[in-house]
Amino acid sequence: MIWKRYQNEFIVLISVLLLLSAVLYKQVKVSNSLENRTVTKHAVREFKEIIAYKKQWADKNIAKKLEKLKQTVPSSKLTWKKKGKTLTAQFKALSSKELNKVVTTILNLAIQIQILEIKENHTSYDVEFKCKW
Repeated sequence: MIWKRYQNEFIVLISVLLLLSAVLYKQVKVSNSLENRTVTKHAVREFKEIIAYKKQWADKNIAKKLEKLKQTVPSSKLTWKKKGKTLTAQFKALSSKELNKVVTTILNLAIQIQILEIKENHTSYDVEFKCKW
């Protein structure tokens, strides 16, 4: 009996509840799509960085660029051993300017540095350097 008396009000209440649940569902879906979009943008940005690094590492001229390292200091201060794609170099009695040139050149190359030791001897520096590309 009560159902027949308040039938219209129950129908309106159920309609409002369905409307609220639909609005909440839509909000959740929109927020999830925005989150997925930001995650996708981040992944694309990382992928582009990986491609750029891969192009740098695949550069055929890295060996030639390493040869420039030979010219930064006199050959009397340098021991150079190159085997395949591995380089071992030892610099002895470098001044601070020569050390800065060598380290700057090394750090600007797209190589994998395995060893970089710098030892100070009163007024000069000794550098041991091993890399792979």
